[in-house]
Amino acid sequence: MHIYDTVTAALTDLDNRGYNLDFNLTSEALECKSINLQLMPEEFEIEEVYHFEGMTDPADSSVVYAISSNLGNLKGVLVDGYGVYAENISPELLNKLKIHHQ
Repeated sequence: MHIYDTVTAALTDLDNRGYNLDFNLTSEALECKSINLQLMPEEFEIEEVYHFEGMTDPADSSVVYAISSNLGNLKGVLVDGYGVYAENISPELLNKLKIHHQ
């Protein structure tokens, strides 16, 4: 596991290590618009997780997930704020993310 001072440093290093896709949360899946793909919770793994605390405001805290999928041998990242997704996504997707959100 690596240690990063900033979200930008984490994203740069992960990109250099092949995590090139940008994922976003939908209500049921992770979505990568650049390749028009959705990954259901059972179709991806969370390889690494990095937590970043806001300098002055805890609401600015975020999490960077390094994601991989055997579907097409894909690797990418998901950046999310603490708790932002809790009300908007399926229980299956929430549980997958929460396991690594400790």
